[in-house]
Amino acid sequence: VLQQNSEVAIWGWGIPAEEIRITGSWNSTDTVTATAQNNSYWKATLQTGKAGGPYKLSITGSSKITLENVMLGEVWICSGQSNMEWSFNHKIKDGDLEAANASYPDIRIFHIPKIGHDYPQRDCQTKWTECSPTTVRTTSALAYFYSRELHQKLDVPVGIIVSAWGGTPAEVWLKKELVKDDPELNTASQKIKEYKWWPNLPGVAYNGMIAPVVPYGIAGAIWYQGESNVWASSTYCKLFRKMIENWREDFGHQFPFYYVQIAPFEYGDPGQKAYLLREQQVKAMDIPNTGMVVISDLVDDVKNIHPLNKQDVGKRLAGWALAETYGISGIAYKSPLYKSMEVEDGKIRIHFHHAENGLVCPDKKITHFKIAGADRQFTDAEARIEDHSVVVWNRKIKEPVAVRFAFDNASIPNLFSSEGLPVSLFRTDNWKDVE
Repeated sequence: VLQQNSEVAIWGWGIPAEEIRITGSWNSTDTVTATAQNNSYWKATLQTGKAGGPYKLSITGSSKITLENVMLGEVWICSGQSNMEWSFNHKIKDGDLEAANASYPDIRIFHIPKIGHDYPQRDCQTKWTECSPTTVRTTSALAYFYSRELHQKLDVPVGIIVSAWGGTPAEVWLKKELVKDDPELNTASQKIKEYKWWPNLPGVAYNGMIAPVVPYGIAGAIWYQGESNVWASSTYCKLFRKMIENWREDFGHQFPFYYVQIAPFEYGDPGQKAYLLREQQVKAMDIPNTGMVVISDLVDDVKNIHPLNKQDVGKRLAGWALAETYGISGIAYKSPLYKSMEVEDGKIRIHFHHAENGLVCPDKKITHFKIAGADRQFTDAEARIEDHSVVVWNRKIKEPVAVRFAFDNASIPNLFSSEGLPVSLFRTDNWKDVE
């Protein structure tokens, strides 16, 4: 799949100094040329039209290559660690049934093998495949559910470039020097443990699994990662910003970047502070043209770091893309986020972004609120919904000063927008006791 209505890069290798001519059958009168450099590499840009196909793409130099069955549509990079990599061959909700029904020839998969490198590469050993019950089983289930939602709602071909590696910290997914040349990020990267099964050094996955597809024409990226950065949560937003800026500079445009806030899970070490990582992910929404989905309600077992329900995660990511990237109205896609607080007669009222239609709790009692006075000692709190806000109190605390909500590793709270999207964890204070 080539990105529709765009100038897409076509590149390859040839005899040094030879002229290369490239033509797409969607516009056979438009032929572009490139000249192979003295290292054999060449690159050209070709204008594509509206979604459709199949077309042919002809590349002619000293020999001729014709690529058949080329579609024009929407192309997305799907990256991260194991929750993005997890395939139908792993245990997911209704996996066998979903795979058996995955006959979508206009969804195309480009699954990049897990190979790291010390230096940026220009090529990778894989190929595009049509989505079928067979091919879908070995690629990202989440990426498939995301692409299926886009394909069904937009009625266009969709290409997914799957570049994911379980266990990887974010540091491996951007250029090495962006980590090493920043003292704060470099120090944080030293806290990452080394394992036999995935790289931990800055730049390694970027070199082998992102650089080879630069500058392929893409619409945007989706991302599910963070569990391996809970050892050094405080720098994650900064690191994440650098990674997104790195990719956008490489691909040549400020494409949308939508990501998943990591799920509740009982980490085994007190140094693994996932709630601070989630807080950093909320802060990352200040990065232009990004969006975050909250999935705290999609977890059945907080002892399993891989939530089985990948379908709804894909739908929520697609909600951001359909609304923000493709301009479709009437979609509820933003989870409520903490906005502000005020003290009222021994209670604290919490206001939220993205709760214009109110809040709901499906149970009799709202859970996972805590409140503290000037002594900074948090205790369980009562809470009630009042239209678009929540009032929080504990009768023993006469002069409250701060509130926290689901601010721990494994809580599964029960507060939602009226549209059914979970409220993200938050704290109203900036005290250092948790850091």
